[in-house]
Amino acid sequence: MDSWNAMVPEGKDTILRVVRQEADQFFDLVDDDRAWLAPTGAGHWQVRDIVGHLVDTTESYFVAFDAARNGTAVDPAYGLPGMAQRVDAMAKALRDVPRQELVARARTDFDTMMKTFDELTEEDWTGLQVPHFYMGPLPSFFYPAFQLMDYGAHSWDVRQGTGRAHGLSGEAADLLIPFMFVLWQYTTNQVTPEDVCEIGIRITSGPNAGDTRVSLTEGGFTYAPGDAEGLTVLEFDPGSFVLTAFGRGNAGTIRGDRAVADRFLNMFFRI
Repeated sequence: MDSWNAMVPEGKDTILRVVRQEADQFFDLVDDDRAWLAPTGAGHWQVRDIVGHLVDTTESYFVAFDAARNGTAVDPAYGLPGMAQRVDAMAKALRDVPRQELVARARTDFDTMMKTFDELTEEDWTGLQVPHFYMGPLPSFFYPAFQLMDYGAHSWDVRQGTGRAHGLSGEAADLLIPFMFVLWQYTTNQVTPEDVCEIGIRITSGPNAGDTRVSLTEGGFTYAPGDAEGLTVLEFDPGSFVLTAFGRGNAGTIRGDRAVADRFLNMFFRI
């Protein structure tokens, strides 16, 4: 179902629709004085810090797309190992901006970013290489996915802070499944000979359901769609998979060797 694969142009309309959907409900959640200083599921961040993070992140994308369009030189990628610390500092630097001002800035940034996405051609979607501050050059389709991660996962974080039972949007989770394998690939710790293993990841529902074979070798993390027969398998529904990959919880059903599953699940650093 290519319309649910945001890595190809056929998925553009679907992901942009869902990003808008997630952003609308995010702004409804955060644009309230009663919520502004509330805790969240994103570590020590308050709601205001998540909004500050979105402003910082989205405005960095403006610079990245300008560089991609104009051929402007950019600094080498910062790298993911130091991302959490820097992102935290950048978000908290905006703590003293009043709620109305910061939310208005975030809304304007979002509208500007979506206009950029709307204008991407089919060729741009996969062919335009845009320099991400932390990860380096990436095809432009990654950026709507990053916005979906921010507005979808951080909406979950805001709801988590209320202490009420809740869940992750199915459409957002379905679209993010392929990107979670990329997230794991970029956040794998050094693999020692004792860590080497092969495991199956099974997504049990939704348009991106199916098996993926994942290998941890001393060369890193590799993955490909394929029957997981004969492997230890981790089964996830889409929402649980996304939240587990983001480090928001420990979920999944282990079918096979628990030691292999535990070794695999503990191989990643958080961003």
